Amino acid sequence: MADEQAPPESLYRVTELFRVTQESKKRVIIHQGGTSSGKTYAILQNLFLKALQYEGIVITVVGQDIPNLKKGALRDALKIYNQSPILKKNCQDYNRTERIFTFKNGSVIEFNSYADQQDAKSGKRDFLFINEADGVTWEIYWQLSIRTLSSRPEILSQIFIDYNPSVIFWAHEKLKNKEDTVIFYSDHRDNPFLDANTHKEIEAIADPEMWKVYARGITGNLRGSIYPNWQIVEEFPKNIDEVIWAIDYGYTSDPTAIVKIGIQRPRTIYLEEISYVPGISEHQINEAMEAAGWINGQPFYSEHDPEMVSSLRRLGVYVLMAKKGEGSIRNGILKVKQFSVNYTRRSIHIHEERMKYKWSYVGDTPTNTPDKSPDHLMDAVRYGIYTHFFGE
Repeated sequence: MADEQAPPESLYRVTELFRVTQESKKRVIIHQGGTSSGKTYAILQNLFLKALQYEGIVITVVGQDIPNLKKGALRDALKIYNQSPILKKNCQDYNRTERIFTFKNGSVIEFNSYADQQDAKSGKRDFLFINEADGVTWEIYWQLSIRTLSSRPEILSQIFIDYNPSVIFWAHEKLKNKEDTVIFYSDHRDNPFLDANTHKEIEAIADPEMWKVYARGITGNLRGSIYPNWQIVEEFPKNIDEVIWAIDYGYTSDPTAIVKIGIQRPRTIYLEEISYVPGISEHQINEAMEAAGWINGQPFYSEHDPEMVSSLRRLGVYVLMAKKGEGSIRNGILKVKQFSVNYTRRSIHIHEERMKYKWSYVGDTPTNTPDKSPDHLMDAVRYGIYTHFFGE
């Protein structure tokens, strides 16, 4: 430590959530909680103490994107820093542009986001904090986690995760029940420093699903979720009644999304993600389809791009135009919802899109259109099922 051992109280005010986090010896520490429970604050306080305690360590705080970090974890970190004389005394510099605290003992706390798993391969660290983890993909988390290790025996390298449990995601599916993981649950009632009006506002949340998530920190299907009941399966079934395919074209930075759709009559669907690559050519589409087992003659439904459709047909891939027109988005979604839908565990982008695929709202009123979010595979699924079962 640079000058003196800082007690927890030197970080302004601490909660029981801070203390259980500090005392845990698990590799992965998960905080699932409602709004204003103090989970992010408690984790950041612990990370500041570690930066003071150990010389020359690297702590990385990760968010979905920089704007989210600035409005959330980074804002809390600056509040903690500005209220602590010991932190100010031992901090050499805070670089606002790069979002890095540098301490006199050589330790750093950096705030960053990563575009993809390749981007996440850069850099190593002693401690990792994934803030609002449901907005970060499993692939990015995994790349960061395997690079979170300390070579010093006195340091127990740890990973911290927090989120509001609006939907089930990778923290529940891949980490929750592991031996080296602990999960702490919290809600606003665990935060003794919250004012009475805020407590009342949270308790007064009218929507039952939102109340469950934000007032009690219980995992839910947040309002507006378009496909809340899809299930994950390990493998695409071998014995299936019919297989169809569908595509949503990507251009430049948008992915070309191809999905294999298995139909088990009367009303069960299985999905397998085949492609999620930006701007691939018609030859690459053909190759991806053949590699995935496409058989000429199986229906292949496409969005309306006459030039791409003609190019694929010249290669021998007979593409059928998907049903479109006024009301087709809503009607297509309603058609999909008539089925029991499953998707394979390796279909990671289907999973990510499905979690964020929600109806847009005007005030408290849902509209007939999905909210703006990545929906390339969701569109492809809709094209295929709506067109294939049109009129049934």
